[in-house]
Amino acid sequence: MQPRNMSMSGVVDLAAVKAAGEAKQKAEQSRADAAEGGGPPAPSGLVMDVDEAGFEADVLQRSAEVPVVIDFWAEWCEPCKQLGPLLERLAREYAGRFLLAKIDVDQNQMLFQQFGVQGIPAVFAVVAGQALPLFQGAAPEQQIRETLDQLIQVSEQRFGITGLQGVPGEATEAGEGAEEAAGPQAPEPPENAALAAAHSALDSGDLNGAVQAYKNVLSDEPGNTEAQLGLAQAELLGRVQGLDAQQVRAEAADRPTDVGAQLRAADLELVGGHVEDAFGRIVETVKRTAGDDRESARLRLLELFEVVGADDPRVVTARSALARVLF
Repeated sequence: MQPRNMSMSGVVDLAAVKAAGEAKQKAEQSRADAAEGGGPPAPSGLVMDVDEAGFEADVLQRSAEVPVVIDFWAEWCEPCKQLGPLLERLAREYAGRFLLAKIDVDQNQMLFQQFGVQGIPAVFAVVAGQALPLFQGAAPEQQIRETLDQLIQVSEQRFGITGLQGVPGEATEAGEGAEEAAGPQAPEPPENAALAAAHSALDSGDLNGAVQAYKNVLSDEPGNTEAQLGLAQAELLGRVQGLDAQQVRAEAADRPTDVGAQLRAADLELVGGHVEDAFGRIVETVKRTAGDDRESARLRLLELFEVVGADDPRVVTARSALARVLF
């Protein structure tokens, strides 16, 4: 699987809307603490072997100041032996713009399961405590570089996370040669002001404004994937706003045939990070219903697929499950 065209609006966990402001504050505090403590870590700290015991400190907490890329690998995995050294070299070359956390899946089964990893090597990122999939399997270096560049750009623009400052880089002949061969860089396309306004409204919690702004973009550009994803996310957040989680769960348990109750519960599960539970609930709802009820459940599941991202392995698994119950 090739690295996806990553957009934080489409693949980041929904809690990122709230986390954006908190992450900026944490990043500023972390940078201040680092300055008082004598600066950033040595380049050797750019690559870490992480286990379940150290995950919170090494990954979650660090992700408030620098994007953390996670490489799920195993000793017996041949593609891992190709991808791992490449990621380590890029971590040193990028000089603190991201950290690399290497997780041995044989020794850390709980993390393997929590991230929903379907196969290795698998590469995820954590930004401001929010996890998102980057790609699975070995990939060409240039495509990996593009994915990392997107990750760094989005982390800074959406969360104010600029990475570690002052870490010496490691120039590579391949990198220098690529820059020389590429020649003058083409100017970046102008920013879509309407889309930026929609993102801003979503980040600030103005869900009604975000929904309308994304619809405005789509009225002019019906095929704008980023706006489609943003709209799905904003609408989901709007649906769960004000819901009593305990009451929703109780209603879903008491009324298994009530499609509305099941869909509300699935929305809350997805927002809470329980992606597989949300997908499984709706697939079961599709299975036990017919007619308009079935169609409503099916369409809601497709909307949630958009929120999580089509390349996410959990979406791939749920699509197969949906196909089995439909056909």
